[in-house]
Amino acid sequence: MKKLFLIITLIFIGADIQAQQYEVKVITSVESIVPNGLGRSRLISANVERNYEEFTSNQTEEDNSRNKSKRSDIRVKDFEETKLLNFYNLGGIRFQNIAANDAVIESKINAMLADGWDLAFVASAVESDSGDKDGQGIFITRYIFKRLIQE
Repeated sequence: MKKLFLIITLIFIGADIQAQQYEVKVITSVESIVPNGLGRSRLISANVERNYEEFTSNQTEEDNSRNKSKRSDIRVKDFEETKLLNFYNLGGIRFQNIAANDAVIESKINAMLADGWDLAFVASAVESDSGDKDGQGIFITRYIFKRLIQE
């Protein structure tokens, strides 16, 4: 009998709990790994929202028409840009620059946490310099935050 009462109580409690709604914020760091310090490094955060559905098409056998959105419709001109230092300078890898970038990124993460955001995921990738004739490369990290929407 006690088990039945517990199960019924949990069902009623569970029925009263609503699914929590979250909002998401993405912060991206782009750090140059171009030799000689020629690249640009930034911490980027959009200040506007975009609805992906406006730029999406569903492909089927019967209908393979593409979304006709213009790049200018997708482009964001209202964003926060924080300067970071490049990984390389004329002398090679600059470890002080990496430490400085870490401090700036930590500051941004701490500000987001203080503003009620939770760091949910971190994703990193690198496109490295492939030798003498390339001269290109970036290290990109996406910090994905979430927070409960207050109703």
